[in-house]
Amino acid sequence: MAAVMIGVDPHKGSHTAVVIGAAEELLGQLRVRACAAQAERLLAWAEAWPERTWAIEGAGGLGHLLAQQLVAAGERVLDVPPKLAARIRLLGSGSTDKNDPNDARSVAIAALRSAGCLPVRADDHAAVLKVWAKRYRDLSRARNQVVCRMHAVLCQLIPGGVSKRITAGQAARILAAAEPRGAAGAARWQLAEQFLTDLRRIDIQRRDIQHKLTVAVQASGTTVTEIFGVGPAVAAAVLGDVGDISRFASKDSFAAYNGTAPVEVSSGNRVIHRLSLRGNRRMNHAIHMAAVTQIRYRHTKGRAYYDKKLAEGKTSKEALRALKRQVSDALYQRMKADARRAAGPGGHLGNGSTASAAGLHPADRLFGQATPGPAPTLRPRSGPSKATRPASTRRTRRSVPAHTSA
Repeated sequence: MAAVMIGVDPHKGSHTAVVIGAAEELLGQLRVRACAAQAERLLAWAEAWPERTWAIEGAGGLGHLLAQQLVAAGERVLDVPPKLAARIRLLGSGSTDKNDPNDARSVAIAALRSAGCLPVRADDHAAVLKVWAKRYRDLSRARNQVVCRMHAVLCQLIPGGVSKRITAGQAARILAAAEPRGAAGAARWQLAEQFLTDLRRIDIQRRDIQHKLTVAVQASGTTVTEIFGVGPAVAAAVLGDVGDISRFASKDSFAAYNGTAPVEVSSGNRVIHRLSLRGNRRMNHAIHMAAVTQIRYRHTKGRAYYDKKLAEGKTSKEALRALKRQVSDALYQRMKADARRAAGPGGHLGNGSTASAAGLHPADRLFGQATPGPAPTLRPRSGPSKATRPASTRRTRRSVPAHTSA
């Protein structure tokens, strides 16, 4: 029997599956309720097509659980980005009707014709890092919100308010010395005390998550923490989103993914590159934090690279962008080396002579290389693919100096 592609449009309450052949002809469809038996029902229905590939829209989001269940059952599953499926529905499917069957068919066509749909792998260490990195990010945002609200209340209690940076201990001393006037002042004091309680709770939770991140990063055996400024939070944010580094064919494609590669906006004979606002913004922020940390310490080679760019006439923002690209290249090289080492005897770590500003000195490393990713096409079902063990990191600001490439 010919191979088929099964597209799935997942929802919280139900999943709609549509089967198409190599010519995009409709062969069947099924709608199942989202429940404990959802995977079993889909697999029983799909037995009519032994040579099958599943394509799930948003396999890293709403369709994550179903995708993982199918992978655990030995099925080949592809992850279809929602934007790609929407583009197929509007431009390639011949129908603009928005319903679940049409959406599922668009997902199947996108997986059938596009090489950008990646295979879904079983959750591994990268998934653990992603979970705790998201929790740490959410707590940090909550802390900033509480601090901002506390600042606003303290400005109404104390003349001139307080400095921008404030800790729970400082806030407690300020409240202890404050002398609220009237009922409104007492109410504001009580509100500030509640914010202080929230701040202390969040600080405790953040420390707990930091410990979990540190343990997970160390357990991964990654070397990206040798990059100056890359701590557990930064490493987990990067490694959790990257997953399998082999899906990036080069450091340039990795830089495009994280938004550190400039975007070309040329026209005619004018060749212009501008700041990219595309890519994974979480990873871009993590790289930004690593670069800023390098700039903050004058003994680092990252700071030397930054000063060099300033001397060349670059603005401070342009110099920072250039340094961020070097940090991106360093992360890529480290993750490639880690993947080769994890692959066993076939892996090759290289000699460390990568394109860097001053060469990779053992005690002064910052940067590391590449492998093409798979090209998803309609093919016979195969066993579940092995997930490359992801890497994680540990924050090391003072122990290892920075190094940057030219």
